[in-house]
Amino acid sequence: MLKQLFLAAAAALSLAGCTPEPASKWQLVWEDDFDGAAVDTASWSKIPRKHPEWARKMSDNPLCYDLRDGNLILRAIETPEGTDTVEYITGGLYTKGKRAFHGGRIEVRARLHGAKGAWPAIWLLPFEEEKYPWPTGGEIDIMEHLNYDTIAYQTVHSYYTNNLGRKQDPPQGSTAPILPEDYNVYGVEMYPDSVVFFINGRRTFMYPRIADGPEEQFPFDRPYYLLVDMQLGGRWVGAIDPQDVPVEMEVDWVRYYRERE
Repeated sequence: MLKQLFLAAAAALSLAGCTPEPASKWQLVWEDDFDGAAVDTASWSKIPRKHPEWARKMSDNPLCYDLRDGNLILRAIETPEGTDTVEYITGGLYTKGKRAFHGGRIEVRARLHGAKGAWPAIWLLPFEEEKYPWPTGGEIDIMEHLNYDTIAYQTVHSYYTNNLGRKQDPPQGSTAPILPEDYNVYGVEMYPDSVVFFINGRRTFMYPRIADGPEEQFPFDRPYYLLVDMQLGGRWVGAIDPQDVPVEMEVDWVRYYRERE
């Protein structure tokens, strides 16, 4: 009977685009399910406004943040009159200076809501960012979503891909379908010789270390911090439609696993 139940569960996962992991492979070492009364400030900080295009609307305004029904809510809203110098403000959290991830598997279950100009993202930057300024330390984009797309982008960036322009040797990224307006699980596994991406448990893309390749081709075997943010507008995503704002990103949980020894 147990065997029949297992086979039925495996079949259901396969139909949903997921394949069951061996139970012994991963050990959960940290998670945040956002079930508390407030965000855990021992792990998270609000992302400050900075010069890069993605961060020019970041705000600590509490209207951009909420905890609702066990979800972290990150909003992009029209700026309340007289409260800021930009037309729109957005919310985002990161673990910079607080929690590092080196190797292992990160998964984030989130629901995205389409809007023209919306650009939510889940991604990683070097924990020692001052030592490895962008793009020398690498960037791992676990998920980026644009407008009303039914796909997500998963990409790596480095000195090799950005400054040297080696974007196809090997390919630096890919896209994969998501369930629009529903929850999806976005994941990445980080190894000394590869970065492997997943959506809803299905492997979608792998970026390998080239054997005997230049050092800058694979800077990804180092500690990173995690960013989860609701971005709005920019050259890549395009113009913002005021009729689509406010828009939310709902984050159900974040989990970090290490391989069992």
